[in-house]
Amino acid sequence: MQSDNYTPASVAAEVKKYDGVRRKQAIGSLVKTLHIDNLDVIASYGEDAAVIQNGRTALLLAADGIWNKLMDIDPYWAGYCAILVNVHDIAAMGGRPVAMVDILSASDDEVMAQVTNGMRDAANAFNVPVVGGHLHPDAPYNVIDVSILGVADLENVIYSSTANVGDSIIMAIDLNGRIHPSARMNWDSVTQKSPEVLQKQLGVMKDLGEHHLLTAGKDISNPGVIGTLGMLLEASGVGGVVDLTSIPTPDLDLLGITFEEWVRMYPGMGFIMTADKDSVMQVCRKFRDAGMAAQVIGTVVKERSLTLTKGEDKATIFNFCSEGITNI
Repeated sequence: MQSDNYTPASVAAEVKKYDGVRRKQAIGSLVKTLHIDNLDVIASYGEDAAVIQNGRTALLLAADGIWNKLMDIDPYWAGYCAILVNVHDIAAMGGRPVAMVDILSASDDEVMAQVTNGMRDAANAFNVPVVGGHLHPDAPYNVIDVSILGVADLENVIYSSTANVGDSIIMAIDLNGRIHPSARMNWDSVTQKSPEVLQKQLGVMKDLGEHHLLTAGKDISNPGVIGTLGMLLEASGVGGVVDLTSIPTPDLDLLGITFEEWVRMYPGMGFIMTADKDSVMQVCRKFRDAGMAAQVIGTVVKERSLTLTKGEDKATIFNFCSEGITNI
């Protein structure tokens, strides 16, 4: 099949040059400028949300801006994604999303209407209200940024930076979806689902946090599954080996896309996690019960690099000792 015609080297090359990965490299210098120690802040940069201690509760604070290219292509989908990526950031931390605020800059009323319609539909689907924000109704450009507040018990928070050597690497994704008609690199597994299904899937991470079944986790975001895993490993100070043939996929030949494209796609509903081997079956079962594919795709190793394998063939995509993704 055409979708099998990939090698670890071809996947590594396509992921490394992908904008969703390359654009993360500027984060490190920004962090050096902005970082301030605070006793109430348990974790910040490198996590999907900052963790702020409030008694025995963790306040989870995150923000995401939508790429202007998506705004230009499909303002409705950009508005929907502005909510989608934020609720996933809170879910990835094992939290419950509480409320959001936004900053919307729009060049005309039609764009503003499409963006806000997308935000409304996503907020309703995930049952997380937008409670305020700021509007620039006559801007010379179109931008949507959203910030979200979530909560979790402090002891149940799932971090990106706590993977352990020997852990299994688990990928969970909803394969029941479509290539988004406006954005080829987006796998839309959300807009055609009921709120009940979406909220059940999103709630799996909270359940895993409460049962302490994961050692680390992130939602799969714009860098795709391999890029997102690289960020988790980099933050944890470890490396990983991934068997590319174990990555869950839909019928790529039927969809007309390559494997290299699939691993770079934003998946809508997807998470990358690490867990000790005794917890793997429980983790995978909880996702499968929610209608998602979930399986082990690799192992965390001591050597600080990410290696991709396919049979006897292998290629190193990131060497974190000499090159980072975020460089935090």
